[in-house]
Amino acid sequence: MNSKSNITTLDQILDKKYGKKGQPKREEWEQQFESFRLGVLLEEARLKLGMTQEELAEKCGTNKSYISRIENNASDIRLSTLMKIIQQGLGGHLKLTLQL
Repeated sequence: MNSKSNITTLDQILDKKYGKKGQPKREEWEQQFESFRLGVLLEEARLKLGMTQEELAEKCGTNKSYISRIENNASDIRLSTLMKIIQQGLGGHLKLTLQL
């Protein structure tokens, strides 16, 4: 394989478009991506359990539109609400990690 590969990594693309990690524009992108990822994880868990948004909402004391908003853009969700959805609604447990 040629040592001068034409492959561009995701980090290289993000560095060019949003700046290096730690810069405000890049940090904003990273945070939005994590919110998106959280929404996808919740949706996948719900679907794996064969539940509708409405069924999940009923189990954790919220409404279908709120579950839909979280799955489509999980920003501005309270930790207590997230835990209720995961524990009461999905029967799961939340594990967090912190990276510095």
